[in-house]
Amino acid sequence: MLYLLLIMKKLLTIAAAFVIACFSLAAQNDKADNIVGKYMAGTGTGAYKVNFFKASDGTYTAQIYWLANPYDKDGKISYDKKNPDKNLRSTPSDRIVLIKGLKYNADKKRWDGAKIYDPNRGIKVNVDCHFEGAKALKLHGNVLGIGETVTWNRIEE
Repeated sequence: MLYLLLIMKKLLTIAAAFVIACFSLAAQNDKADNIVGKYMAGTGTGAYKVNFFKASDGTYTAQIYWLANPYDKDGKISYDKKNPDKNLRSTPSDRIVLIKGLKYNADKKRWDGAKIYDPNRGIKVNVDCHFEGAKALKLHGNVLGIGETVTWNRIEE
C-alpha cells in the first residue's frame, strides 16, 4: 500500500510539472506572437507598411504590403532590382520580404536569429527586434559591429 502511495505521489508530481511546463510554453508563445501585426515605417514618399506574420515553421516573417510611392522615376511599378538573388529581382517593391526566419529569444526578451533585407542597398544584415512601449518596435541591424536602429510603429487596420 505504501509503495502504491509513493508511485501515485510521483505520478502527481510529474503531472504537475507537465502542466506547469505547458502553461509556461503557452505564455512564451503568447509573448513571441506579440510581434505579429501591421507596422508603419519611414516618412514622406519613403513611407511603407509592413505585415509581420507567423510562418508555418513557427518563425516570423516581415513583408512590405504598401509603399507611399511604388513607382520608379518613369512612373512604372518599381521592382526589387538590387536583390542579390537574381530570381527575386522581378518582385514588385510593395511585396518584398524584409525578414524571414525570425525567432523569439525568451532569455533576452527579443526576436533574433535572422537577417533583415535592405532593398535600397541590396544587402542583408543580422537583425534583432524588441518593443519599446506597446507599439514601437525597435529593429537593430548590424554587420561587422556597424549597426543602425529603426522604429516601426504598430498600426491598426
